[in-house]
Amino acid sequence: MTQSKVWAAILLMMTSLFMSSLQARSLPEFTELVSDNSAAVINISTTKNNKSRLSSLAPNMELPEGTPLDEMFKHFFGPNFRGNPPQEESHSLGSGFVLSSDGYILTNHHVIKDADEIIVRFNDRTELEAKVLGSDERSDIALLKVEATGLTPVKVGDSTKLQVGEWVLAIGSPFGFDSSATAGIVSALGRNLPSDNYVPFIQTDVAINPGNSGGPLFNMDGEVIGINSQIYSRTGGFMGVSFAIPMDVALDVVSQIKEQGYVDRGWLGVVIQNVTRELAESFGLDKPQGALVSRVMPDSPAAKAGLETGDVILKFDGKDVKTSSSLPPLVGRTKVGETVPVLVMRDKKKTTLHVKIEKLEEDVDDVVKTKSSRLVDERLAVEIADLTPQQREQYNMEEGGVLVINLEQGPARKAGIRRGDVIISVNNTKIKNSKQFLDIADDLPEDEAIPVLVQRQQGAIFLALKIVKKN
Repeated sequence: MTQSKVWAAILLMMTSLFMSSLQARSLPEFTELVSDNSAAVINISTTKNNKSRLSSLAPNMELPEGTPLDEMFKHFFGPNFRGNPPQEESHSLGSGFVLSSDGYILTNHHVIKDADEIIVRFNDRTELEAKVLGSDERSDIALLKVEATGLTPVKVGDSTKLQVGEWVLAIGSPFGFDSSATAGIVSALGRNLPSDNYVPFIQTDVAINPGNSGGPLFNMDGEVIGINSQIYSRTGGFMGVSFAIPMDVALDVVSQIKEQGYVDRGWLGVVIQNVTRELAESFGLDKPQGALVSRVMPDSPAAKAGLETGDVILKFDGKDVKTSSSLPPLVGRTKVGETVPVLVMRDKKKTTLHVKIEKLEEDVDDVVKTKSSRLVDERLAVEIADLTPQQREQYNMEEGGVLVINLEQGPARKAGIRRGDVIISVNNTKIKNSKQFLDIADDLPEDEAIPVLVQRQQGAIFLALKIVKKN
Protein backbone atom coordinates (compact mmCIF):
# COMPACT_ATOMS: atom_id res chain seq x y z
CA MET A 1 0.00 0.00 0.00
CA THR A 2 1.41 3.39 -0.96
CA GLN A 3 1.91 6.13 1.60
CA SER A 4 -0.87 8.24 0.08
CA LYS A 5 -3.31 5.37 0.45
CA VAL A 6 -2.29 4.87 4.06
CA TRP A 7 -2.91 8.54 4.85
CA ALA A 8 -6.26 8.37 3.02
CA ALA A 9 -7.31 5.37 5.13
CA ILE A 10 -6.26 7.13 8.33
CA LEU A 11 -8.16 10.27 7.33
CA LEU A 12 -11.28 8.22 6.55
CA MET A 13 -11.10 6.45 9.91
CA MET A 14 -10.65 9.73 11.80
CA THR A 15 -13.56 11.29 9.93
CA SER A 16 -15.75 8.32 10.80
CA LEU A 17 -14.80 8.51 14.47
CA PHE A 18 -15.44 12.28 14.52
CA MET A 19 -18.90 11.88 12.95
CA SER A 20 -19.81 9.09 15.41
CA SER A 21 -18.70 11.27 18.31
CA LEU A 22 -20.67 14.23 16.94
CA GLN A 23 -23.77 12.08 16.50
CA ALA A 24 -23.46 10.70 20.04
CA ARG A 25 -23.17 14.21 21.45
CA SER A 26 -26.32 15.30 19.56
CA LEU A 27 -28.51 12.69 21.30
CA PRO A 28 -30.54 14.10 24.19
CA GLU A 29 -29.37 13.78 27.78
CA PHE A 30 -32.20 13.15 30.26
CA THR A 31 -30.37 12.59 33.55
CA GLU A 32 -30.69 16.16 34.82
CA LEU A 33 -34.32 16.38 33.76
CA VAL A 34 -35.20 13.21 35.67
CA SER A 35 -33.20 14.30 38.73
CA ASP A 36 -34.90 17.72 38.84
CA ASN A 37 -38.45 16.40 38.52
CA SER A 38 -38.65 13.02 40.25
CA ALA A 39 -39.78 14.65 43.51
CA ALA A 40 -42.82 16.17 41.75
CA VAL A 41 -44.03 12.89 40.24
CA ILE A 42 -46.16 10.66 42.46
CA ASN A 43 -47.63 7.18 42.57
CA ILE A 44 -51.39 7.02 43.09
CA SER A 45 -53.12 3.97 44.54
CA THR A 46 -56.89 3.76 44.98
CA THR A 47 -59.21 1.47 46.86
CA LYS A 48 -62.84 0.81 46.02
CA ASN A 49 -65.09 -1.13 48.38
CA ASN A 50 -67.45 -3.51 46.60
CA LYS A 51 -70.15 -5.34 48.49
CA SER A 52 -69.95 -9.09 48.08
CA ARG A 53 -72.92 -10.81 46.51
CA LEU A 54 -73.87 -12.30 49.86
CA SER A 55 -73.83 -8.97 51.71
CA SER A 56 -75.92 -7.37 48.98
CA LEU A 57 -78.54 -10.07 49.45
CA ALA A 58 -78.56 -9.59 53.25
CA PRO A 59 -77.25 -6.05 53.91
CA ASN A 60 -78.29 -5.94 57.58
CA MET A 61 -77.80 -9.54 58.49
CA GLU A 62 -77.11 -10.21 62.20
CA LEU A 63 -76.45 -13.86 63.05
CA PRO A 64 -77.33 -15.27 66.48
CA GLU A 65 -74.90 -17.75 67.93
CA GLY A 66 -75.56 -21.45 67.68
CA THR A 67 -77.37 -21.47 64.34
CA PRO A 68 -76.81 -24.27 61.81
CA LEU A 69 -75.13 -21.68 59.54
CA ASP A 70 -72.36 -20.87 62.02
CA GLU A 71 -69.89 -23.42 60.75
CA MET A 72 -70.51 -22.59 57.10
CA PHE A 73 -69.93 -18.83 57.55
CA LYS A 74 -66.85 -19.40 59.74
CA HIS A 75 -65.47 -21.71 57.06
CA PHE A 76 -65.83 -19.04 54.35
CA PHE A 77 -65.25 -15.82 56.33
CA GLY A 78 -63.03 -16.86 59.26
CA PRO A 79 -63.50 -18.04 62.85
CA ASN A 80 -64.29 -14.54 64.20
CA PHE A 81 -67.07 -13.78 61.73
CA ARG A 82 -70.21 -12.49 63.52
CA GLY A 83 -71.93 -10.06 61.14
CA ASN A 84 -72.23 -9.24 57.46
CA PRO A 85 -69.82 -10.88 55.04
CA PRO A 86 -66.78 -8.65 54.48
CA GLN A 87 -66.68 -6.22 51.60
CA GLU A 88 -64.53 -7.03 48.60
CA GLU A 89 -61.88 -4.43 47.79
CA SER A 90 -60.56 -3.56 44.36
CA HIS A 91 -57.32 -1.65 43.87
CA SER A 92 -55.80 0.33 41.01
CA LEU A 93 -52.53 2.11 40.36
CA GLY A 94 -51.70 5.25 38.42
CA SER A 95 -49.48 8.30 38.37
CA GLY A 96 -49.81 12.01 38.92
CA PHE A 97 -47.76 15.12 39.57
CA VAL A 98 -47.64 18.08 41.94
CA LEU A 99 -49.09 21.20 40.38
CA SER A 100 -48.39 23.60 43.27
CA SER A 101 -46.40 23.56 46.50
CA ASP A 102 -49.57 23.76 48.63
CA GLY A 103 -50.81 20.33 47.61
CA TYR A 104 -52.71 20.49 44.32
CA ILE A 105 -52.14 17.33 42.27
CA LEU A 106 -53.13 16.50 38.70
CA THR A 107 -53.97 13.05 37.33
CA ASN A 108 -56.44 11.27 35.03
CA HIS A 109 -60.14 10.94 35.80
CA HIS A 110 -60.03 7.23 35.04
CA VAL A 111 -57.25 6.70 37.62
CA ILE A 112 -59.42 7.82 40.56
CA LYS A 113 -62.92 7.09 39.21
CA ASP A 114 -65.28 5.67 41.90
CA ALA A 115 -62.42 5.40 44.43
CA ASP A 116 -63.32 5.32 48.12
CA GLU A 117 -59.74 6.02 49.16
CA ILE A 118 -56.86 7.68 47.30
CA ILE A 119 -53.29 7.43 48.60
CA VAL A 120 -50.46 9.37 46.93
CA ARG A 121 -46.88 8.28 47.48
CA PHE A 122 -43.90 10.55 46.82
CA ASN A 123 -40.44 9.37 45.78
CA ASP A 124 -39.18 9.80 49.38
CA ARG A 125 -41.81 7.15 50.38
CA THR A 126 -44.08 9.71 52.11
CA GLU A 127 -47.75 8.72 51.78
CA LEU A 128 -50.71 11.09 52.08
CA GLU A 129 -54.43 10.69 51.60
CA ALA A 130 -55.84 12.82 48.78
CA LYS A 131 -59.29 14.29 48.23
CA VAL A 132 -60.91 14.84 44.84
CA LEU A 133 -61.67 18.53 44.27
CA GLY A 134 -63.17 17.88 40.86
CA SER A 135 -63.02 15.39 38.03
CA ASP A 136 -63.99 15.72 34.37
CA GLU A 137 -64.69 12.53 32.44
CA ARG A 138 -64.80 14.15 28.98
CA SER A 139 -61.22 15.43 29.21
CA ASP A 140 -60.06 12.64 31.57
CA ILE A 141 -58.68 15.19 34.06
CA ALA A 142 -58.93 15.03 37.86
CA LEU A 143 -57.71 17.62 40.39
CA LEU A 144 -56.69 16.26 43.80
CA LYS A 145 -55.62 17.98 47.03
CA VAL A 146 -53.41 16.80 49.87
CA GLU A 147 -52.86 18.57 53.16
CA ALA A 148 -49.21 19.55 52.78
CA THR A 149 -46.97 22.54 52.13
CA GLY A 150 -43.53 22.98 50.67
CA LEU A 151 -44.03 20.32 47.98
CA THR A 152 -41.92 20.37 44.82
CA PRO A 153 -44.14 21.33 41.86
CA VAL A 154 -43.46 20.79 38.16
CA LYS A 155 -42.80 23.63 35.74
CA VAL A 156 -45.68 23.98 33.28
CA GLY A 157 -44.84 24.55 29.62
CA ASP A 158 -46.78 25.79 26.60
CA SER A 159 -48.17 22.77 24.79
CA THR A 160 -49.29 24.95 21.85
CA LYS A 161 -45.62 25.41 20.89
CA LEU A 162 -44.92 21.67 20.55
CA GLN A 163 -43.64 20.43 17.21
CA VAL A 164 -43.69 16.99 15.68
CA GLY A 165 -40.29 15.37 16.11
CA GLU A 166 -39.47 16.98 19.48
CA TRP A 167 -37.93 14.79 22.16
CA VAL A 168 -40.19 14.20 25.17
CA LEU A 169 -39.85 12.26 28.42
CA ALA A 170 -42.44 10.51 30.60
CA ILE A 171 -42.05 9.72 34.31
CA GLY A 172 -44.58 7.46 36.02
CA SER A 173 -45.28 4.14 37.71
CA PRO A 174 -45.86 1.50 35.00
CA PHE A 175 -47.01 -1.76 36.63
CA GLY A 176 -46.27 -0.12 39.99
CA PHE A 177 -42.57 0.52 39.32
CA ASP A 178 -42.22 4.02 40.79
CA SER A 179 -40.27 6.83 39.09
CA SER A 180 -39.75 5.00 35.80
CA ALA A 181 -38.53 7.25 32.96
CA THR A 182 -39.16 6.57 29.26
CA ALA A 183 -38.35 8.80 26.28
CA GLY A 184 -39.38 9.27 22.67
CA ILE A 185 -40.57 11.90 20.24
CA VAL A 186 -43.80 13.69 19.43
CA SER A 187 -45.35 11.65 16.61
CA ALA A 188 -48.34 13.87 15.82
CA LEU A 189 -50.41 16.73 17.23
CA GLY A 190 -54.15 17.30 17.47
CA ARG A 191 -55.14 13.64 17.36
CA ASN A 192 -58.83 13.04 18.05
CA LEU A 193 -59.92 9.64 19.30
CA PRO A 194 -63.43 8.21 18.78
CA SER A 195 -64.12 8.14 22.52
CA ASP A 196 -62.67 11.58 23.27
CA ASN A 197 -64.07 14.26 20.96
CA TYR A 198 -63.04 17.20 23.12
CA VAL A 199 -59.29 16.53 23.50
CA PRO A 200 -56.72 17.19 20.72
CA PHE A 201 -54.24 14.56 21.93
CA ILE A 202 -50.46 14.66 21.62
CA GLN A 203 -49.36 11.40 20.01
CA THR A 204 -45.92 10.10 20.98
CA ASP A 205 -43.85 6.92 20.72
CA VAL A 206 -42.90 7.13 24.41
CA ALA A 207 -43.32 3.75 26.14
CA ILE A 208 -46.50 4.08 28.22
CA ASN A 209 -47.99 1.13 30.12
CA PRO A 210 -50.67 0.52 32.77
CA GLY A 211 -49.71 2.67 35.76
CA ASN A 212 -48.31 5.52 33.65
CA SER A 213 -51.77 7.09 33.33
CA GLY A 214 -51.91 10.55 34.87
CA GLY A 215 -48.15 11.05 34.84
CA PRO A 216 -46.38 14.03 33.25
CA LEU A 217 -44.92 14.34 29.77
CA PHE A 218 -41.90 16.68 29.76
CA ASN A 219 -40.21 18.64 26.99
CA MET A 220 -36.43 19.03 26.92
CA ASP A 221 -36.67 22.23 28.99
CA GLY A 222 -38.05 20.20 31.90
CA GLU A 223 -41.57 21.60 31.45
CA VAL A 224 -44.75 19.51 31.57
CA ILE A 225 -46.55 19.86 28.26
CA GLY A 226 -48.92 16.88 28.57
CA ILE A 227 -50.55 14.27 30.80
CA ASN A 228 -50.08 10.66 29.69
CA SER A 229 -53.55 9.21 29.26
CA GLN A 230 -53.99 6.38 26.76
CA ILE A 231 -52.23 3.87 24.54
CA TYR A 232 -53.22 2.15 21.33
CA SER A 233 -52.72 -1.56 21.86
CA ARG A 234 -53.95 -4.92 20.64
CA THR A 235 -52.23 -6.73 23.49
CA GLY A 236 -52.86 -4.49 26.50
CA GLY A 237 -49.22 -3.38 26.54
CA PHE A 238 -47.24 -0.68 24.75
CA MET A 239 -47.09 -0.96 20.95
CA GLY A 240 -45.40 2.32 19.98
CA VAL A 241 -48.43 4.62 20.03
CA SER A 242 -49.39 6.61 23.12
CA PHE A 243 -51.48 9.71 23.73
CA ALA A 244 -51.15 12.63 26.15
CA ILE A 245 -53.60 15.40 27.05
CA PRO A 246 -52.11 18.84 26.21
CA MET A 247 -51.45 21.02 29.27
CA ASP A 248 -53.40 23.95 27.85
CA VAL A 249 -56.51 21.73 27.88
CA ALA A 250 -55.71 20.45 31.38
CA LEU A 251 -55.14 23.92 32.83
CA ASP A 252 -58.47 25.14 31.45
CA VAL A 253 -60.17 22.23 33.25
CA VAL A 254 -58.22 22.94 36.46
CA SER A 255 -59.21 26.61 36.36
CA GLN A 256 -62.92 25.78 36.02
CA ILE A 257 -62.79 23.16 38.77
CA LYS A 258 -61.13 25.63 41.15
CA GLU A 259 -63.61 28.40 40.30
CA GLN A 260 -66.89 26.51 40.14
CA GLY A 261 -66.24 22.83 40.95
CA TYR A 262 -67.26 21.57 37.51
CA VAL A 263 -66.47 22.06 33.82
CA ASP A 264 -68.64 23.87 31.24
CA ARG A 265 -68.23 23.21 27.51
CA GLY A 266 -69.49 25.04 24.49
CA TRP A 267 -72.17 23.54 22.27
CA LEU A 268 -72.75 24.28 18.59
CA GLY A 269 -75.47 21.74 17.79
CA VAL A 270 -74.40 20.08 14.54
CA VAL A 271 -73.68 16.55 13.36
CA ILE A 272 -70.57 16.61 11.17
CA GLN A 273 -68.45 14.35 8.97
CA ASN A 274 -65.18 14.46 7.07
CA VAL A 275 -64.94 15.84 3.54
CA THR A 276 -63.67 13.28 1.02
CA ARG A 277 -62.00 14.18 -2.28
CA GLU A 278 -65.23 13.52 -4.17
CA LEU A 279 -67.32 15.57 -1.72
CA ALA A 280 -64.78 18.40 -1.88
CA GLU A 281 -65.31 18.55 -5.63
CA SER A 282 -69.09 18.54 -5.25
CA PHE A 283 -69.02 21.43 -2.73
CA GLY A 284 -66.60 23.58 -4.72
CA LEU A 285 -63.53 23.03 -2.54
CA ASP A 286 -60.06 22.79 -4.06
CA LYS A 287 -59.08 20.01 -1.59
CA PRO A 288 -60.68 17.90 1.16
CA GLN A 289 -60.95 20.12 4.24
CA GLY A 290 -63.36 21.33 6.87
CA ALA A 291 -66.28 19.77 8.71
CA LEU A 292 -69.32 18.93 6.61
CA VAL A 293 -72.62 19.57 8.40
CA SER A 294 -74.92 16.59 7.91
CA ARG A 295 -77.52 17.73 10.44
CA VAL A 296 -78.39 20.88 12.39
CA MET A 297 -80.08 20.29 15.75
CA PRO A 298 -83.40 22.14 16.20
CA ASP A 299 -83.21 25.26 18.38
CA SER A 300 -79.41 24.89 18.64
CA PRO A 301 -76.86 27.73 18.44
CA ALA A 302 -76.08 26.59 14.89
CA ALA A 303 -79.75 26.73 13.87
CA LYS A 304 -80.19 30.17 15.43
CA ALA A 305 -77.12 31.45 13.57
CA GLY A 306 -78.37 30.16 10.22
CA LEU A 307 -76.09 27.15 9.65
CA GLU A 308 -77.61 24.68 7.21
CA THR A 309 -77.20 21.05 6.30
CA GLY A 310 -74.60 20.91 3.54
CA ASP A 311 -72.49 23.78 4.88
CA VAL A 312 -68.78 23.02 5.15
CA ILE A 313 -67.24 24.72 8.20
CA LEU A 314 -63.76 25.95 7.20
CA LYS A 315 -62.90 28.21 10.15
CA PHE A 316 -64.21 28.48 13.70
CA ASP A 317 -63.36 31.62 15.65
CA GLY A 318 -60.54 32.35 13.21
CA LYS A 319 -58.96 28.89 13.54
CA ASP A 320 -58.70 26.51 10.60
CA VAL A 321 -60.90 23.42 10.68
CA LYS A 322 -58.76 20.95 8.73
CA THR A 323 -60.91 17.88 9.43
CA SER A 324 -64.23 17.21 11.15
CA SER A 325 -62.41 16.00 14.27
CA SER A 326 -60.75 19.42 14.59
CA LEU A 327 -64.07 21.14 15.32
CA PRO A 328 -65.33 19.62 18.64
CA PRO A 329 -62.25 20.68 20.70
CA LEU A 330 -62.53 24.23 19.33
CA VAL A 331 -66.23 24.44 20.17
CA GLY A 332 -65.87 22.71 23.53
CA ARG A 333 -63.25 25.17 24.77
CA THR A 334 -65.22 28.25 23.70
CA LYS A 335 -66.74 30.10 26.64
CA VAL A 336 -70.49 29.71 27.03
CA GLY A 337 -72.26 32.87 25.86
CA GLU A 338 -69.43 34.00 23.59
CA THR A 339 -70.26 34.92 19.97
CA VAL A 340 -67.71 33.69 17.43
CA PRO A 341 -67.37 33.93 13.63
CA VAL A 342 -67.78 30.73 11.61
CA LEU A 343 -66.61 30.62 8.00
CA VAL A 344 -68.57 28.16 5.84
CA MET A 345 -68.69 27.10 2.21
CA ARG A 346 -72.28 27.18 0.98
CA ASP A 347 -73.39 26.74 -2.62
CA LYS A 348 -69.71 26.96 -3.62
CA LYS A 349 -69.37 30.40 -2.01
CA LYS A 350 -67.74 31.35 1.29
CA THR A 351 -69.82 33.14 3.88
CA THR A 352 -69.28 34.09 7.53
CA LEU A 353 -71.92 33.50 10.19
CA HIS A 354 -71.82 34.53 13.85
CA VAL A 355 -72.77 31.92 16.43
CA LYS A 356 -73.50 32.48 20.11
CA ILE A 357 -72.20 29.38 21.87
CA GLU A 358 -74.41 27.70 24.46
CA LYS A 359 -73.66 25.19 27.21
CA LEU A 360 -73.26 21.52 26.31
CA GLU A 361 -75.77 19.66 28.46
CA GLU A 362 -75.54 16.10 27.15
CA ASP A 363 -74.65 14.07 24.11
CA VAL A 364 -77.28 13.63 21.44
CA ASP A 365 -77.42 10.18 19.84
CA ASP A 366 -79.18 9.80 16.54
CA VAL A 367 -80.44 6.22 16.33
CA VAL A 368 -82.53 5.13 13.40
CA LYS A 369 -83.74 1.79 12.08
CA THR A 370 -84.96 0.55 8.77
CA LYS A 371 -87.46 -1.32 6.49
CA SER A 372 -90.32 -1.13 3.63
CA SER A 373 -93.32 -0.14 -1.58
CA ARG A 374 -91.25 0.40 -4.48
CA LEU A 375 -89.95 2.42 -7.38
CA VAL A 376 -86.80 1.62 -9.32
CA ASP A 377 -84.41 4.20 -10.75
CA GLU A 378 -82.47 2.35 -13.42
CA ARG A 379 -80.02 5.20 -13.97
CA LEU A 380 -78.74 5.00 -10.37
CA ALA A 381 -79.54 1.28 -10.03
CA VAL A 382 -81.46 1.81 -6.80
CA GLU A 383 -84.90 0.73 -5.56
CA ILE A 384 -86.62 3.20 -3.24
CA ALA A 385 -89.91 3.69 -1.38
CA ASP A 386 -91.76 6.36 0.58
CA LEU A 387 -91.56 6.03 4.35
CA THR A 388 -94.53 4.82 6.36
CA PRO A 389 -95.64 6.75 9.49
CA GLN A 390 -94.07 4.04 11.66
CA GLN A 391 -90.77 4.34 9.79
CA ARG A 392 -90.79 8.12 10.16
CA GLU A 393 -91.13 7.63 13.89
CA GLN A 394 -88.25 5.13 13.85
CA TYR A 395 -86.05 7.50 11.86
CA ASN A 396 -87.15 10.60 13.78
CA MET A 397 -88.12 12.29 10.51
CA GLU A 398 -91.23 14.44 10.29
CA GLU A 399 -91.31 14.74 6.51
CA GLY A 400 -89.48 13.95 3.26
CA GLY A 401 -86.91 11.32 2.45
CA VAL A 402 -87.08 8.00 0.63
CA LEU A 403 -86.02 4.58 1.91
CA VAL A 404 -83.46 2.54 -0.04
CA ILE A 405 -84.96 -0.95 -0.49
CA ASN A 406 -82.37 -2.54 -2.75
CA LEU A 407 -79.27 -1.78 -4.83
CA GLU A 408 -77.69 -3.23 -7.94
CA GLN A 409 -74.23 -2.53 -9.33
CA GLY A 410 -74.29 1.12 -10.34
CA PRO A 411 -73.65 4.73 -9.28
CA ALA A 412 -75.65 4.58 -6.02
CA ARG A 413 -73.81 1.54 -4.68
CA LYS A 414 -70.46 2.91 -5.82
CA ALA A 415 -71.17 6.14 -3.93
CA GLY A 416 -71.57 4.14 -0.70
CA ILE A 417 -75.36 4.20 -0.44
CA ARG A 418 -76.61 1.15 1.47
CA ARG A 419 -79.81 -0.79 1.75
CA GLY A 420 -81.76 0.76 4.65
CA ASP A 421 -80.45 4.29 4.12
CA VAL A 422 -82.95 7.14 3.94
CA ILE A 423 -82.00 9.58 1.17
CA ILE A 424 -82.73 13.06 2.51
CA SER A 425 -81.34 15.30 -0.24
CA VAL A 426 -79.69 15.03 -3.65
CA ASN A 427 -77.52 17.83 -5.02
CA ASN A 428 -78.67 20.03 -2.10
CA THR A 429 -82.34 19.55 -3.02
CA LYS A 430 -84.53 18.07 -0.29
CA ILE A 431 -86.31 14.88 -1.28
CA LYS A 432 -90.06 15.01 -0.62
CA ASN A 433 -91.14 11.63 -2.02
CA SER A 434 -90.19 8.80 -4.39
CA LYS A 435 -91.63 10.42 -7.51
CA GLN A 436 -89.66 13.63 -6.96
CA PHE A 437 -86.52 11.55 -6.35
CA LEU A 438 -86.91 9.88 -9.76
CA ASP A 439 -87.38 13.27 -11.47
CA ILE A 440 -84.23 14.66 -9.81
CA ALA A 441 -82.21 11.54 -10.62
CA ASP A 442 -83.15 11.81 -14.31
CA ASP A 443 -81.74 15.35 -14.48
CA LEU A 444 -78.43 14.74 -12.68
CA PRO A 445 -75.34 15.71 -14.72
CA GLU A 446 -72.77 13.12 -15.79
CA ASP A 447 -69.08 12.99 -14.76
CA GLU A 448 -69.69 15.41 -11.90
CA ALA A 449 -69.60 14.65 -8.16
CA ILE A 450 -73.03 15.27 -6.61
CA PRO A 451 -73.60 15.48 -2.82
CA VAL A 452 -76.20 13.06 -1.47
CA LEU A 453 -77.33 13.26 2.17
CA VAL A 454 -78.50 9.99 3.71
CA GLN A 455 -79.70 9.04 7.18
CA ARG A 456 -78.49 5.74 8.64
CA GLN A 457 -78.18 4.11 12.04
CA GLN A 458 -75.09 6.11 13.02
CA GLY A 459 -76.65 9.42 11.94
CA ALA A 460 -76.80 11.58 8.83
CA ILE A 461 -73.88 11.43 6.40
CA PHE A 462 -73.00 12.99 3.03
CA LEU A 463 -71.85 10.81 0.15
CA ALA A 464 -70.49 11.80 -3.27
CA LEU A 465 -72.46 10.39 -6.21
CA LYS A 466 -71.04 10.41 -9.74
CA ILE A 467 -72.76 9.12 -12.88
CA VAL A 468 -70.07 8.09 -15.34
CA LYS A 469 -70.79 9.10 -18.93
CA LYS A 470 -71.05 6.14 -21.27
CA ASN A 471 -69.05 6.30 -24.49
